[in-house]
Amino acid sequence: MSKVLSETSNQTKFLVVDDHEIVLNGTLDILKKQYPDAKIFTALTAQKAIEQMEINQPELVVTDLSIPEKPGENARVDTGIKLLKTLMKDYPTLNLVVQSTYVEALVRIKLDIDAHQGGFTVADKSISSQEMLTRVDWAIQGLTHTKDIRGKLKGLEVKQEWLTLLSLAFEEGLQDKEIARRMQISERTVRNYWTKIQDTLGVYPEAGKNIRIQTQIRAREEGLID
Repeated sequence: MSKVLSETSNQTKFLVVDDHEIVLNGTLDILKKQYPDAKIFTALTAQKAIEQMEINQPELVVTDLSIPEKPGENARVDTGIKLLKTLMKDYPTLNLVVQSTYVEALVRIKLDIDAHQGGFTVADKSISSQEMLTRVDWAIQGLTHTKDIRGKLKGLEVKQEWLTLLSLAFEEGLQDKEIARRMQISERTVRNYWTKIQDTLGVYPEAGKNIRIQTQIRAREEGLID
């Protein structure tokens, strides 16, 4: 059963999952500097991560893929994949950042990522701290960013409902509220479709540029709209 994250607290809450304490502490330092008022929890195992979710209900999880299931067990990528599937199933609006050197393994859960309603970004551990913070910010905004693995994860795969949205937005000139009414879906689902389309097209926020206009340009370049 899907679980709804609490909206009663005004304090931003993060959960960082990594079994390497040096990496964990480095991530904590970066996040604390950028979000000094946030409450940040940690977990060294998948089991502890689930417990922290149930107790503290953070709105953002930053997790490695290679983690142990329980204390004393070896770290395995399969464990991180299983944790992500559980989190996306139980908390469909949870914002997620995958910070790992094994991001190519996300191809195993491509359909789950496409269906997830919360933010989902990928931050290979080789990227800079500033770029990692950008991925965190995008996830908090509810955006999807899988550019690092798009060659293996995606290709240009566009669902029919995304094409309908593009047509209503750019050929009929409708706003999200009217698009939701016409498609008989929620406005949140419309926004989720937008971020999935933009990730597939490789369109991400850039200072001084309107992301909807950039989406329209790329959709026309790919022949998705006239």
